[in-house]
Amino acid sequence: MKTIRIGNGQGFWGDNVDAPVRLLRGGEVDYIGMDYLAEVTLSIMMRQKLKDPNKGYATDFVDFIGQVLPELKERGVKVLSNAGGLNPHACREKIFELAREQGVENLKVGVVEGDDLTDRLTELVEAGHEMRNMDTDEPLAPLLEKVSSANAYIGAAPVVEALAQGADIVLCGRVTDTALALAPMIHEFGWSADDWDRLSAGTIAGHILECGPQCTGGNFTRWWEVPDLWNVGYPIVEAKEDGTFTVTKHEGTGGLVTVDTVSEQLLYEMGNPEEYLTPDVTADFSSIQLEQDGPDRVHVSGIRGSKNTPFLKVSASYLAGFKSSGTLTVTGPRAVDKARLCAEIVWKRLERAGVTFEPEHREEELVGVDACLPGVFPAPSDPPEVVLRLGVRDRDYDKVMRFGKELAPLVTAGPPGVTGFAGGRPKPQRVVAYWPALLAREEVEAHISVSVEEV
Repeated sequence: MKTIRIGNGQGFWGDNVDAPVRLLRGGEVDYIGMDYLAEVTLSIMMRQKLKDPNKGYATDFVDFIGQVLPELKERGVKVLSNAGGLNPHACREKIFELAREQGVENLKVGVVEGDDLTDRLTELVEAGHEMRNMDTDEPLAPLLEKVSSANAYIGAAPVVEALAQGADIVLCGRVTDTALALAPMIHEFGWSADDWDRLSAGTIAGHILECGPQCTGGNFTRWWEVPDLWNVGYPIVEAKEDGTFTVTKHEGTGGLVTVDTVSEQLLYEMGNPEEYLTPDVTADFSSIQLEQDGPDRVHVSGIRGSKNTPFLKVSASYLAGFKSSGTLTVTGPRAVDKARLCAEIVWKRLERAGVTFEPEHREEELVGVDACLPGVFPAPSDPPEVVLRLGVRDRDYDKVMRFGKELAPLVTAGPPGVTGFAGGRPKPQRVVAYWPALLAREEVEAHISVSVEEV
């Protein structure tokens, strides 16, 4: 039975920059998927593009291609990525520049578009698509002027089309993370658009891969059992035509691939395990059968799926005011009491200056006492040091700016033992809020285009 090897070299923008190079050169692989987009990443790309119309994509991806382009072409390894972000054409042109500089001929780069709805939002709302917030049920219309980005999650179909046209590299915007693994399976095995069980299997394979080493020992509960985590191997799926697959990694790399490491990744971002919704299929995670198939090899089988939904998810972001935060280290006897006094001093001095924040818009944390897991573990009664973190948010820029002027005075006008103030006064930053919504599938699919060019 035909088998293809699909690796994942990036789990997010900011992941280990050496990982995809090591994945390519560490052994046999047919496809490399690279996932750069989290929900807020597109907002960051939008700000970059507004400053420079030639930006708006993941620059780390171009750096990777620059290191390995002749090798990719020679070995026939195809790369699929959502690194195109909000400007896949500019990203492709950078890759073509690299090809010309390195003498790589006949390079085909596909571009998948259609996910960016930002310029169509007013038209869609006026046509009756309310795009209500999936958490609050509020309609999007009152916030239209504040929206900075809006992107629909597109499935694997256009990526498959780009591969069918011979693309060596496929650049996408907001396709689903799982599509980067599912698309090459559909392309190689010829799965039909309603083969729900196999599409579900490919989707689950993509879900296991999408966070990179989280399935090979990274972020693992029993972290002390993971060998050579510094050299963790990024994951590879050996996929077969019947929908079964094996999760593994290159020999000679660190990390661990076991039923437990794969199971933990399967639970990542999980809602209803029987109805994991994607543009391609509704996957049933409760049907998954895992079996250890040798060292660092987990066989996955038995997966079932059902028809996809008539809607696509839209990930939008909007500007919701400003925020600022700062930290101080408080040391010595009664450090906790002194840190709490520092916080009280800041709030009272701000109030005296006529600056107040709603209780839900100000944050006070004692890192080292109970900031991350309050109530889960007993807090130390008198630690010798604690980090005080204070934060605020508000729609008024000047109020947030004024907050930043109250931390430094604590060094001399607060209790003793206050240190660690560095980097100057904290400055206000824009708050980019998340808006998840649903949109009728046909409103997005009608605007998908794929182009493939040669150098």
